Amino acid sequence: MICRRSSATVLVLLLSVTGCARDSSEASTRTSSLEQGTPAAQVLTWPEAKARTQAMEREIINSIPEDKVAEVDQMATGVLFDCGGSSVNWAGGATVVLSAGEEPEPIVRSLEAKYQDSRFKIKTRDPAPAGDYEVQLRSRDTAEIYIMGEGTEPNTILITSASECFEWPEGEYKGGDF
Repeated sequence: MICRRSSATVLVLLLSVTGCARDSSEASTRTSSLEQGTPAAQVLTWPEAKARTQAMEREIINSIPEDKVAEVDQMATGVLFDCGGSSVNWAGGATVVLSAGEEPEPIVRSLEAKYQDSRFKIKTRDPAPAGDYEVQLRSRDTAEIYIMGEGTEPNTILITSASECFEWPEGEYKGGDF
């Protein structure tokens, strides 16, 4: 039950944040600079983008003290979202079930503090549309993002994520699970 609600919540949150991604003109600039041989960005495949994004999700999860975590449900698959032009990003997420008596907001705030001086720009929403405190870790250079806030179930933290944008082969189907 948590998996299905989390998946739906992940998709809704990521669809609402897709507009926060860089615009399509920037995606094509990155592509053209790659074609010109400059090291502006790395060429990624979807499995690499997924692996990097899930590794960062695990880093966030592992930043929560073990005694506060009862269970972790990291999505095995994700979906692709258009970034503009022929670029897409991989989107996934995880749900952290907290130990009895633990409240999500103080933990989310501690994650915000941990990443304050990191490679991410931090945006908070208090309250977020769901009515709870939310922290967004946004890459300063790409569309990579991690959103952390209270989950749809009691005593849970939902982490939604999206990788940096990468080129998708022309004519290949983008739907389904990745």
